[in-house]
Amino acid sequence: MESHNGEAEDLPPPPPLNAGDEPLKAEETKKPVKPTRALVPRKGFGKKGQPIRLVTNHFRVSLKNTDEFFYHYYVNLKYEDDTPVDRKGAGRSVIEKLQQTYAAELANKDFAYDGEKSLFTIGALPQVKNEFTVVVEDASTGKTPANGSPGNDSPPGSDRKRIRRPYNTKTYKVELAFAAKIPMSAIAHALRGQESEHTQEAIRVIDIILRQHSAKQGCLLVRQSFFHNNPSNFVDLGGGVMGCRGFHSSFRATQTGLSLNIDVSTTMIVKPGPVMDFLLANQKVDHPNKIDWAKAKRSLKNLRIKISPTNSENKIVGLSDRPCRDTMFTLKRRNGDNVDSEEISVYDHFVKNRGIELRYSGDFPCINVGKPKRPSYFPIELCNLVSLQRYTKSLSTLQRSSLVEKSRQKPQERMQVLSDVLQRSNYDSEPMLMACGISIAKSFTEVDGRVLQAPKLKAGNGEDIFTRNGRWNFNNKRLIRASSVDKWAVVNFSARCNVRDLVRDLIKCGGMKGIKVDQPFDAFEENPTMRRAPAVRRVEDMFEQVKTKLPGAPKFLLCVLAERKNSDVYGPWKKKCLAEFGIVTQCVAPTRVNDQYLTNVLLKINAKLGGLNSLLQVETSPAMPLVSKVPTIILGMDVSHGSPGQSDVPSIAAVVSSREWPLISKYRASVRSQSPKMEMMDSLFKPSGTNDDGLIRECLIDFYTSSGKRKPDQIIIFRDGVSESQFNQVLNIELDQIIEACKFLDENWEPKFTLIVAQKNHHTKFFIPGAPENVPPGTVVDNKVCHPRNYDFYMCSHAGMIGTTRPTHYHILHDEIGFTPDDLQELVHSLSYVYQRSTTAISVVAPICYAHLAAAQVGQFIKFEEMSESSSSHGGHTSAGSVPVQELPRLHEKVRSSMFFC
Repeated sequence: MESHNGEAEDLPPPPPLNAGDEPLKAEETKKPVKPTRALVPRKGFGKKGQPIRLVTNHFRVSLKNTDEFFYHYYVNLKYEDDTPVDRKGAGRSVIEKLQQTYAAELANKDFAYDGEKSLFTIGALPQVKNEFTVVVEDASTGKTPANGSPGNDSPPGSDRKRIRRPYNTKTYKVELAFAAKIPMSAIAHALRGQESEHTQEAIRVIDIILRQHSAKQGCLLVRQSFFHNNPSNFVDLGGGVMGCRGFHSSFRATQTGLSLNIDVSTTMIVKPGPVMDFLLANQKVDHPNKIDWAKAKRSLKNLRIKISPTNSENKIVGLSDRPCRDTMFTLKRRNGDNVDSEEISVYDHFVKNRGIELRYSGDFPCINVGKPKRPSYFPIELCNLVSLQRYTKSLSTLQRSSLVEKSRQKPQERMQVLSDVLQRSNYDSEPMLMACGISIAKSFTEVDGRVLQAPKLKAGNGEDIFTRNGRWNFNNKRLIRASSVDKWAVVNFSARCNVRDLVRDLIKCGGMKGIKVDQPFDAFEENPTMRRAPAVRRVEDMFEQVKTKLPGAPKFLLCVLAERKNSDVYGPWKKKCLAEFGIVTQCVAPTRVNDQYLTNVLLKINAKLGGLNSLLQVETSPAMPLVSKVPTIILGMDVSHGSPGQSDVPSIAAVVSSREWPLISKYRASVRSQSPKMEMMDSLFKPSGTNDDGLIRECLIDFYTSSGKRKPDQIIIFRDGVSESQFNQVLNIELDQIIEACKFLDENWEPKFTLIVAQKNHHTKFFIPGAPENVPPGTVVDNKVCHPRNYDFYMCSHAGMIGTTRPTHYHILHDEIGFTPDDLQELVHSLSYVYQRSTTAISVVAPICYAHLAAAQVGQFIKFEEMSESSSSHGGHTSAGSVPVQELPRLHEKVRSSMFFC
């Protein structure tokens, strides 16, 4: 694919090779190379809906001089002996010192440094190869000269070094090697919608300038966010963890030019203060005697502490094996020309020689901040954790809900906070931004939105459902397709629940909604002796009871659990029912049983048993543009990863597909495990001989059998959770695999594809100027803050009840079906109203929501062995395909095509 001027500069770079893919061998490359697909450009703008004026948290950026170049230098840091610097965070202080020491040789240039390997200047440095020696006071052992003079009894393990060198300095060699030249004009081009290959790089440079601006103010930087050390931004989440409020900032190319997107952001930090307080909170114990020290060692490793009374800052490397009273070291002292040495305990040294009163440290391990061969021990009560240290392990459910609750902000409050931070950051004073001629507006960008009309819904008996503000209910209505609950039983894992009353209320409520609920065959109580047994044993035992007492396999089991979240019985129970026996099951953990609660449970049960709660009017009279005309399958695809604290839990890929065309309210799901943290799906198409064990084939065959033996002529794919940098892979690798799976079923079948990515983890928010409430459900924005060339729009389909609504950002990567912008936006809006679990419009299309649910549920079938609690990977098996991943059990054929995830 050549462009007219011979330069293929508009084409996206080829997708990186998936690890595990072999590069093509010479003899294979004779095949014609498939041209890569490019993202489809915007097809125009939507017109439907009621206009609404909004503002968004994007701030206009203007540029003046654009004929300058950014010069990119590769930073190579080494110690005096030429070993590379491995310590994270050493870079900034070294580069800062380099700038002060060699200002003249560096032509007094300002640097934009990313803290790692890249440094940028405006215009070139005088030499091509720049090598310097830089001496930095070592931060890791206190910034002051030694703790007094050599004769003083300084802490054990550190005095001998200090005799030789009163100042603790480190010498570095810094090499700046020219890497690339990036024209600033690339930014201006992007603003006109003509992205060049340098656009992303140039925008990255100004991102780095902003990050550095924050780093100089002593902020913690986490990717694109910065956090000030201000205790009024901290909230306690329990367990020694604090939530820390800060800000996200990134530059984005939009239709109206470059804008700076600023949003409130939250991260977790370790609670600063005495180490002992942290350990007590972290392990939830009330006395130091109860601390598990092996666990303490893991949770403290690599954290930074200040040691009183000298206030030197060090990194914890471990704990002493013995209590402070029994941890001995050799104390050496000058005595004239001789050196006397005596064996003394760390405790005695601090109490007797240094006169420091220790209240409780004697009985507990010391903190070690030394080197592997030369430990350096301090009593625990002298050690205080430094502020702004990220907590990287996974949060408990309680901590997570506390974090969400405490970081919520109403739209007005959020706008105020963002305005304030922009005033305070004072970007106009940043010399490098001034040198680029960049200035940032102080006011929110105005955008025009449209509010789409809510789709009409149908309930049973042909009744209409009226939706108001994205919500509705089934009061005095029947479900449109009610299933019957027969051949069923209850199992009770909770001692607290009165099963008789629950069943009575469920039967009564079901009757009102049109669901005929028979009397259950039996209610099985858990044998009280089993309550302390491992979860899998408890489930086995319960099933033995069920099998011996029931005449045949039940069609449905209602399972009562003791706790709503975190029940360890949930996963094994679901696996037993769905994978081994093919029994539909619903878990409940009732606290307040009222009509609303029972209705919500019945909505789930009805969907799982094959019923439908409500339908779109356009489904019942098939009247959807393009979708109702020819057989169309809708896919929802998502990969869910373990929490950041678990590096070796397999990722789980789910594909959800619509069935019974022309419906778009009925779905089924297939789930597979894949390599940890791998975002691209690797099991869409898995041919072996004449068989294909991939996810897509299952969906297609089910569609065919459930839609009157029709193959879909149109395939609409919603893909969740991929960032812009991965669009090319989704478009060229994943879509190819889906096409291959179709060809594998029928060589001559050529369906048309539309591929849409949905993103929720972005930072664009919309506000109604001067109004306290969130934007109304159905709000769509496809101008101003959208992409200058690509086909995207933002949609808020749900009613934001708490906090500030986060719109979903939809990107159309490919569209062979040929929707108009209005049709596509209507389809997406409609798909937010078919979620069977609730009587509300949801924030993202239902198939994607279902894919999350299916992945989460099947993911609990097996307890993946976690190797550790730490967040670093072990053995480095991060590349795909390098280590076999534990397979997930497949669902029993009886429930395979049900909405088990509902």
